[in-house]
Amino acid sequence: MKVLVTGAAGFLGSRVVRDILSGARGYERVTAVVAADTTRCPIDDPRLQARVGSIVDREFTESIVDPDVGVVFHLAAVLSGQSEAEFDTGMRVNLDGTRLLLEACRARGNCPRFVFSSTVAVFGGRLPAIVPETLAVRPQTSYGVEKAIVELLVTEYSRRGFIDAVVCRLATITVRPGKPNSALSSFVSGIIREPLAGIPTTCPVPVDTPLWVSSPRTVTANLLHAGSMNASALGYDRLLNLPGISVTAGQMLDSLERLGGAAARAHVRVQRDERVATAMLGWPAALDATRALSLGFVADSNADAIVQEYLNDGGATVTVDPATSASDRPT
Repeated sequence: MKVLVTGAAGFLGSRVVRDILSGARGYERVTAVVAADTTRCPIDDPRLQARVGSIVDREFTESIVDPDVGVVFHLAAVLSGQSEAEFDTGMRVNLDGTRLLLEACRARGNCPRFVFSSTVAVFGGRLPAIVPETLAVRPQTSYGVEKAIVELLVTEYSRRGFIDAVVCRLATITVRPGKPNSALSSFVSGIIREPLAGIPTTCPVPVDTPLWVSSPRTVTANLLHAGSMNASALGYDRLLNLPGISVTAGQMLDSLERLGGAAARAHVRVQRDERVATAMLGWPAALDATRALSLGFVADSNADAIVQEYLNDGGATVTVDPATSASDRPT
């Protein structure tokens, strides 16, 4: 079986590619992974077929959906901060690029499993304490609008039998290693990552701001499960709230202090950024993931476990260029 991963050079995409190639979670029979992105996937494996290009290029997108592709992980996207700052770019990549990919799958005619990474940002407005899958989406950001539109497209292409879809609404992923990205939620990693590297940073939201989060390892495992599960249990309802845990920014900082020490906590200054705070306060504090849990998806246990995972992976030794720390660039 051949697997296609878009956004394969990115943080999440490269983790998905690596775990697939390791034969994890039912992927023992994978013979090749098409790793598509605007830069080359950094993984060195003879089964990896790196394809460099943009999904907004019709010819490129048609070329990456090989006839024997059985599973597609569509992870390529312009993130929330950039989508808000560059409306045309977000629409072109997140909406138009996805439509090209769906059309390429339709043209092949082999109905691949299509795992789409959506987001909690599809929700907005007045929200219940725990958001069910069936709640009407009312996104308050361009990124959320783009993802909500694509959710409808993906489910329609699945209903018509062009693909076999599983739409995964992901929690905010933390703690991401490396440098901050353009996501509005980037600070959720930054308030752990930078202090552990001895770098001052800013928490741009009030400490009582609720966050729906999941660790990189758990999100990766859940995406792989979405690609290999028996989807017949989903019926026509292909939208899933993936599991996460609900914590406040302050509780994340408490975990930082417990596991990283008071000196690390002292590197964080709370200073409200209205743009980020408004967006985060409009996102769900928690999703009802009961159905996903019943289908074999998993959740992290608590915030301490998430921070400890980062430390176990060498997070305390990671250094970040202060010029690109979370307090100095858009999140």
